[in-house]
Amino acid sequence: MSFFARSESNAEVAGAQLARQATASLAGLLAGLGRSRSDLAKAMGVSPGRVSQILSGDANLTVRTLAAAAEALGADVEIRFCPRPQGVQSATAGSDGASPVRENGLPSRL
Repeated sequence: MSFFARSESNAEVAGAQLARQATASLAGLLAGLGRSRSDLAKAMGVSPGRVSQILSGDANLTVRTLAAAAEALGADVEIRFCPRPQGVQSATAGSDGASPVRENGLPSRL
């Protein structure tokens, strides 16, 4: 496998992981506010089906979509770039095979 193919594959995995983190965070906020998917759809001006697509993590989430959801819920979106802990080889696994991201979406400290 070439370097470029590996980088593209890593980017795909990292993108999917980021989408899962974003949708999990959004679903958690929605639940914490006691709001339903239908409530979010009305506040965003979209169909309930679109909200289901967004929360499924399968849709190609854009920053604008995330911002619209946050605005509808009176929340902010925070995106940070930070260096990986030393020894983490890719977006999917550390040198020991463990994920660099915990289930709650926060980076693990290796």
